[in-house]
Amino acid sequence: MATNHEDPAAELHETFAERVPNKETDMAGGYIGHSDLNEKSDSAGAAETDPTPDGEEPNEYEKRTLRRVGENLPASAFLIAIVELTERFTYYGAQGLFQNYINNRPDGSDGAKGLGLGHQAATGLNLFFQWFCYEEVLTAARTVTPILGAIISDQYLGKYKTILIFCVIYWVGLVILWTTSLPVAIDNGAGLGGYITAIIIIGLGTGGIKSNIAPLIADQYQRRVMAIKTEKTGERVVIDPAITYQRIYMIFYWCINVGALSLMATPFMEKYEGFWTAFLMCFCMFNVGIFILIIRRKSYVVRPPQGQIITDAFKALGMMIMARDLDAAKPSWREAHGKTKVVPWNDHFIEELKRALRACKVFIFYPIFWVCYGQFSTNFVTQAGQMQGHGMPNDFMQNFDPISILVFTPLLESVVYPLLRRAGIELRPIARITIGFWFAALCLAYAAIVQHIIYSAGPCYEHPGACPEGMDGKTPLPNNVHIAIQVPAYLFIGISEIFISVTGLEYAYTKAPPSMKSFVQSIYLFTNAFGSALSEALVSVATDPKFLWMYTGVACFSFATGCIFWFLFKHYDADEEKMYDLDRDLPALTHEGAAVPTNNEKAQQLEH
Repeated sequence: MATNHEDPAAELHETFAERVPNKETDMAGGYIGHSDLNEKSDSAGAAETDPTPDGEEPNEYEKRTLRRVGENLPASAFLIAIVELTERFTYYGAQGLFQNYINNRPDGSDGAKGLGLGHQAATGLNLFFQWFCYEEVLTAARTVTPILGAIISDQYLGKYKTILIFCVIYWVGLVILWTTSLPVAIDNGAGLGGYITAIIIIGLGTGGIKSNIAPLIADQYQRRVMAIKTEKTGERVVIDPAITYQRIYMIFYWCINVGALSLMATPFMEKYEGFWTAFLMCFCMFNVGIFILIIRRKSYVVRPPQGQIITDAFKALGMMIMARDLDAAKPSWREAHGKTKVVPWNDHFIEELKRALRACKVFIFYPIFWVCYGQFSTNFVTQAGQMQGHGMPNDFMQNFDPISILVFTPLLESVVYPLLRRAGIELRPIARITIGFWFAALCLAYAAIVQHIIYSAGPCYEHPGACPEGMDGKTPLPNNVHIAIQVPAYLFIGISEIFISVTGLEYAYTKAPPSMKSFVQSIYLFTNAFGSALSEALVSVATDPKFLWMYTGVACFSFATGCIFWFLFKHYDADEEKMYDLDRDLPALTHEGAAVPTNNEKAQQLEH
């Protein structure tokens, strides 16, 4: 796509709204190739009279004029999505209760028996758990658990075996969490020690799984280049891998949020039967995921580990830094500059590494989003407890986040995106991420409005449940505000996730070198650790009556971040197709992990 870098307004228009005259789009998410109005193709007539056969790569004229579509996911991808569904069922079903579990009194006077540490301790420990799922202190150094899982996967065991190992670790943590939450364990003082031990072990397990499960599901799709296909209607279309990857991660994230609906059950189990029953159900569901992962192991496409690939990448980065040139690690550059030491990579790998570095620059801004996102499982739960629940547990409200994702994901994929394409607007990754930041800001701004309404209502106004009029014996009473007023905040953060979190997963996979998919995915997940660490700095103001200004400040910061993000990276969207071209000769894999030769490799074999 031609881009006018001298005119910012023109660049914004060309990046955010690519005009496509007289073309139709696929209501299931198909993408229309854009015409360059400043360029007249001399080969147009030839392309029309001599079209590319089905299954082969389209020519430039066909790329510009034919409708683009994605493909259906292979069955193995759906199986992995189900495994992730069960793991997220376990994670959210348990983690969503932690705020109350840490806060509730051990005697059960304010609900199910908990650890009795109070709200601020609950928020701090809950954020630590979220942080720890992505980061762990090992000896004197800080190591990130997804990066640990990625190194094990990419260099030694491969994604599948690594996932199994971390599933076993996760399983042990769940057993500890469940058994130490039993009433008899809490009565004997084992609750706090068991909880801290459990979140450390579960954090290690889930971090290692998350860095590998998302790349593994995308590995099941093997197409690397566009191809021509004739539909049953006779229409000739272009199969575009970029659209399929977007669809893969939309479906993947949809399954994650089906799992997150465990919070529709666990708060009621907590309220009426105790925390231990909810933790037991999560443990049982996790076992279902492990069973599926093992019993269907022969049906997965598994990319074999690549030896010292991570080490090689860091060596190449070191050469780039020393020479202050991103091409300095290329063998061709080194030969031209008289460097005689042989390196174990080629020029193409360095181009892939540069593409991955571009993605990592984009991820630098993600911690701000995770600060916003982390509120819904911590401070929003406390906010809900300050309002009249009318029989609904305060931590039940978190379900409106996954519900909003389940509703809006297919709506965006099947209706909104196609309608935008009909209007000539293609939302590429940077544009979608920017919109995500703005929806996160809208969520926190709305939360601030709700907090103002709570503080304006009796009986305790700015100190809900902390005045004589707000006490029913030993039980604090909420202010006179209906809990339903909180729902839009969860809807806004859910929409924000679709735009920013799903796109982040997609961006991490598509921009990473083939042999470093898990590692780049772990860099993306690392941003969540930073977000939780930043949220820890807000714990001191996560108290009445400071909630109002905390929400307002975070909202303003998220909106400003979105604006800065768009200004810095909007030109990346113009290079999307060029970035995908780096994967055109990547070999497909069999289920056993053996490489299928590319067309170029087959031609070379015939020549020999």
